[in-house]
Amino acid sequence: MTTATGQDVPPLRTAGSEPAAADRGPAAGRGCHGTPPAVLLAVVTLCTTITVANVYLAQPLLGLIARSFGAPASAAGWVASVAQLGYAAGLLLFAPLGDTVPRRRLVGGLSVVAAAALVGAGTSTGLPVLAAAVFAVCAATVIPQLLVPLIAERAPAADRARQVGIVVSGLFTGVVAARVLGGLAGQAYGWRSVYFGAAVLTLIVGLTTAALLPPEARAPRRSSPLRAIASLPRLLAGSAELRTACLRQAGLYGGWSAVWTTLALLLTGPRYGLSTAAAGMFGLFGLASSVVAPLAGRWTGRLGAARVVALSYGAVALSLLLFWWGGQRIAALCAGAVLVHAGLVAGQVANQTRALAATDTPSTANTAYVVAAFAAGATASALAGAAFGRWGWPGVCAVAVLWVVMGALAPLAGGRRAR
Repeated sequence: MTTATGQDVPPLRTAGSEPAAADRGPAAGRGCHGTPPAVLLAVVTLCTTITVANVYLAQPLLGLIARSFGAPASAAGWVASVAQLGYAAGLLLFAPLGDTVPRRRLVGGLSVVAAAALVGAGTSTGLPVLAAAVFAVCAATVIPQLLVPLIAERAPAADRARQVGIVVSGLFTGVVAARVLGGLAGQAYGWRSVYFGAAVLTLIVGLTTAALLPPEARAPRRSSPLRAIASLPRLLAGSAELRTACLRQAGLYGGWSAVWTTLALLLTGPRYGLSTAAAGMFGLFGLASSVVAPLAGRWTGRLGAARVVALSYGAVALSLLLFWWGGQRIAALCAGAVLVHAGLVAGQVANQTRALAATDTPSTANTAYVVAAFAAGATASALAGAAFGRWGWPGVCAVAVLWVVMGALAPLAGGRRAR
């Protein structure tokens, strides 16, 4: 795999971990019970799909939750924001521990905590209790960000991007499933049943995945979330490759967040007048990401991360033109929705593969990468909401263009490669 500078990325190594699968002979890549690599990859992808959906369960259920507690819909809206805060807290506290604590123990423990918190959410008696339970659920739902570095570590260098792409496709499938299937199930059986069902799935799939994960030989090291957080600035300062990957994906994610989080305002407004349910079905266009992710992994392995990221930026730039036109034509919105998801996920696979191979602490590097994208998306969403209120849909598109331009100039800010 080539980097932005055209150099080859060496096989990924981590301090105290087993050698990469390509270097260990016929049994390479097998888990503690001889799990075939293909089976392990499928189980990890399924676990990623199930667990990441927990972060987005509240979004389609807010109306039902508000009516259940006799509160206005606006009062329940902050539960979705608490979910994002919980996920950010989990990224900082737990994800870096993947470099020092065996992931089997982490995945198993976090699965139990997340399942218990989901049951707490389903039995909550008021919005404050529900919000606290959702925060705990999402803080424990950083399991995907522990599994992606594991797959990257154990995959042969030539096949690393493809395998990361498969896991990322599971991640985006979970996002779509939570918004679409969660809403349908909540309408049919009630919002509490959605949380109970998610608890059962999280526990079963999480513990199964933990049991199948390979053992890891960790060197004795003191593990502390605060120590890992404190190391992030030094890690970024020492790796131009990691900085570039973070900034590149921040631009893509910021552009996507600006248009996608405010799209419902346009669809349900006077221009189109769609119902909330009909506007929510636009989430199905996110399935384009599940199709593109495995392809992006193959392209990254063959063409190099830099070229795939460049193609991603071209796709997102074209999608923003379609979104701007979509202020008058709904067909343009549909085409733009497919294209922006394709560009986002292709960039995600290429940039995350680059970030994971940039240092000898992939879990900590992955934390920096995901937090950078998350912060960019949250900021862009806030700016887009204000822009929509002042300038309408063209203002939203302008915010998205600004983020994409900043991300496109990221290599200039990334500096030259650290020695």
